[in-house]
Amino acid sequence: MARYVDGYVLPVPKKNIAAYRRLAQKAGKIWREHGALDYKECIGDDLAIKMGVPFPRQMKAKPGETVVFAYIVFKSRAHRDRVNAKVMKDPRLADMGDPKNMPFDSKRMVYGGFNVLVDV
Repeated sequence: MARYVDGYVLPVPKKNIAAYRRLAQKAGKIWREHGALDYKECIGDDLAIKMGVPFPRQMKAKPGETVVFAYIVFKSRAHRDRVNAKVMKDPRLADMGDPKNMPFDSKRMVYGGFNVLVDV
């Protein structure tokens, strides 16, 4: 069965990880309540790689920052669009905070929607 994924990568100051986790847990519950199939937020662990471009370098992570990789799974792009429309209207999301006071710099977040190519 085909799936669709919204993916995010963002730098987070290590001192803000607890606050970011609280925010992500609330957001995940909202997405799941509105129909997302899965919601994951992953904190960087083994990022000093020798091959390719390490996430911290690509994200221009500053000293004291780590990288979060996150994804939300949907049935299809149309399903994603319906779920996200509901999420964006949910007052709990608006109550989660002023974008200027987030535990990360939202201007440095990268995001995109992806068709699943392989699902083993």
